[in-house]
Amino acid sequence: MNRDVIIACDFASREATLAFLDKFTDVKPFVKIGMELFYAEGPEIVREIKRRGHKIFLDLKLHDIPNTVKKAMAVLRNLDVDVTNLHAAGTTAMMQAAIEGLTREDGTRPLLIAVTQLTSTDQEAMERDLLIKEPIDEVVMHYAETAKNAGLDGVVCSPLEAGKVHDRCGKQFLTVTPGVRFADGDVGDQKRVMTPAAAREIGSDFIVVGRPITAAEDPVAAYKRCVREFVGE
Repeated sequence: MNRDVIIACDFASREATLAFLDKFTDVKPFVKIGMELFYAEGPEIVREIKRRGHKIFLDLKLHDIPNTVKKAMAVLRNLDVDVTNLHAAGTTAMMQAAIEGLTREDGTRPLLIAVTQLTSTDQEAMERDLLIKEPIDEVVMHYAETAKNAGLDGVVCSPLEAGKVHDRCGKQFLTVTPGVRFADGDVGDQKRVMTPAAAREIGSDFIVVGRPITAAEDPVAAYKRCVREFVGE
């Protein structure tokens, strides 16, 4: 896949989601469907958005025992999404089981990426709540290497770590980075953020952008601005 902007469709209902997507008449943006929308509307919302011609990142962040994750991925593989994910903290065995479940009989599968540390997590929270004392950069790199060795296609990481992930895991190992905000925008609840242009320079392959687009007065214009800054089109 080429570098792209993924819109986080973090809406609570099918109606709100489709009303938002209806604004895009001349382009079909790559969209992320997360827990809120998936839990509210179920698999049919994925099918409907796919029928409309959008690429989909299904962001459910699975994290359970290997057999449970394998069975869950065996269900998700039939939704024809382009990317899905899990938590790297679930261990190598879980990630390998996920690949087994996600792979169809013909050998194809969606891209599978791993969450390293959430962009709402900083060093203080990681040490206090997770009892992980190593520097957050090293934790992210270790998780990324573990995911690569398990056979995954890439990781979700903050844009601050994307270049380092490529240095450690290679240019073909994808970096999908939330925590992107316009220079003149609000950072919200994110701790480790970057502008689209800076994310491009540091090596992000995909950026996930939510409120700066979905809450904009003109979402289509905000999306096109983001694409210009990140992709250069």
